[in-house]
Amino acid sequence: MAGAGLPAENTYEETIIIAIRKTLTATAVVGAVLAGSAACGTVEQLSAGQKLDRAFEKLDEEKSLSFEFSLDSDVASLKALDGPSAPEPGEEMPDEVARLFRDAKISVTVQSKKPFGESGEKDVDRMAMKVSSPDGQLIEYRVIGDHTYLRTDAGTLGKAMGSPVPKASDLPPEAGALKKVLEGKWVKIDTKEMERLAAENGDEPGAEPSPEPTIDAVTQKKLMKAVRGVVAREVKLKSAGGEDGTERITATAPFRTLATELVEELRPLAKKLPPGAELPTDKDLKDAPDAKVRADITLKNGELKEVRLDLAKLTENPKVKKLGLVVRMTGGSMPTVPAGATDLDVEELMEGMFGGVGVGASGLAGPADGE
Repeated sequence: MAGAGLPAENTYEETIIIAIRKTLTATAVVGAVLAGSAACGTVEQLSAGQKLDRAFEKLDEEKSLSFEFSLDSDVASLKALDGPSAPEPGEEMPDEVARLFRDAKISVTVQSKKPFGESGEKDVDRMAMKVSSPDGQLIEYRVIGDHTYLRTDAGTLGKAMGSPVPKASDLPPEAGALKKVLEGKWVKIDTKEMERLAAENGDEPGAEPSPEPTIDAVTQKKLMKAVRGVVAREVKLKSAGGEDGTERITATAPFRTLATELVEELRPLAKKLPPGAELPTDKDLKDAPDAKVRADITLKNGELKEVRLDLAKLTENPKVKKLGLVVRMTGGSMPTVPAGATDLDVEELMEGMFGGVGVGASGLAGPADGE
């Protein structure tokens, strides 16, 4: 592990953000599959599928949704995920990191101007996300209008990762608003300016940020029709009633078969998919795990409350004994603009970070030699 310092903290936050993106992607796939489960064959499947369909229709009628992601796993299983990559000695996942991923919860709230069943990307005007652990809140950000608001508890994050981070008082004056970040204060970032700088870093000076990839409404409908057809053939549903209006539905399907058929249905739409959404190759599909994937869904009075996805068998690693993804619907509140947020100049911040402002294992790190 690297010594305590700003570069290490940034690496940790990037690791968490990457994990968040992967979790969101996996959950989106699960949601699409479950939403397509209404067209099933047997009487039991038809009944369970209809209930799922109605539950998702209710979500489509909402203008604000809040949900929470977490992992149902253990330290040994999470560390075993490092096995296939054969990390070098000393580079294995530390116990502290495994415990953080095991215990972390990711809460998300999204608000739209229109019901989600009718809204597009431009209709989503507010979003908030926070990552928390048993020790406290780690990272929180909100996107409202043209600005992104961010704060992080660097001390708690460092403790959770087993690698302390510097205090704001340790930084030199040129660190500027970065001190506010280390103090756990809200900072305010111009989202468009951040996108512009990112475009310039990857292209010629003055380049404009590329538009966000989107899928048109017609293609969306074709995608859902394709998903529904495959799910109707391959996903098996089993329903069990509970107390107080609670119902549990189990959905199982052979992963390789499900993935292969989905890809075959989607290939005619490949050119309509956003950049970076390339479909798996035949070789990828052949190498996909030949195991059944299982999702346990809980409904309460006809409303979706929880989805548990068992992923352990898909790792094809006998040391991974327990690995589940849990999504719970929660009663979140509307994201608001934080009071007293400090304007953070992204360009100034990047110059400070890459110009040598930081704290290494041996203390403060000033400008690079020769500057």
